[in-house]
Amino acid sequence: MSEVAIHTMPSVFVMQTEMPESMVNDLNDYLDEYKEDQDKKSLADTLVGQIAQGEQLLMNNDDSRVKQYTEFVCNLGADYINTFCKNTGTQLKAAKSVQVDETWSVHSYEGDYNPIHDHGTKTLMGISTTGWTKVPQQILDQPTAGSPNYSLYESSGDCDGYIAFNYGINSLIDVDRLRPPQSFVMQPEVGKLLVFPSWLQHMVYPFKGDGERRTVASNLNCWDVNQGALNG
Repeated sequence: MSEVAIHTMPSVFVMQTEMPESMVNDLNDYLDEYKEDQDKKSLADTLVGQIAQGEQLLMNNDDSRVKQYTEFVCNLGADYINTFCKNTGTQLKAAKSVQVDETWSVHSYEGDYNPIHDHGTKTLMGISTTGWTKVPQQILDQPTAGSPNYSLYESSGDCDGYIAFNYGINSLIDVDRLRPPQSFVMQPEVGKLLVFPSWLQHMVYPFKGDGERRTVASNLNCWDVNQGALNG
């Protein structure tokens, strides 16, 4: 048999990393205080999240505990752009300055969920991040997607509280037509942080039981360097 080569067609990249434990603790301290603040700003009217039991809050980027996070994700945003260009063999027309737009928290409890959506930024090229600072134990105890005991069938609940990304028309694998899945789910873990293009549609499944699923998210604008200086 002649040699064959397989050519994959990359469609999207999701970058995963870990927040330092000290950063997770600082963010939780900030949010524990902020939740009790009478002047906290709710985003319930501007975000699609169906958060009936919890709340969605705009965070203060000027607070030192939040600022360390925004600096961290802006650096990751620049890394994401470089990784994209390297993996696709492309070059930017102009150098980019990655700057945080908004940072917010989602405090989810039993039954809360986020329907499928994407994010908007002030620049055509936009990057979003999402990370977890609290995750209920029953979510952590579920099998990891792709493991032998993971299943979406028979009311398994194996995706409860998970985030799902969708980037095509096929949500599940279709072996009969040789179609790979164009979606994937990821289990939240305390400290895990994901970086992805803002256009990438995603959703969050509800979960059962006690505990708070706490998410910190942000949108990053990617200005041309000269624009960044003007808009900085």
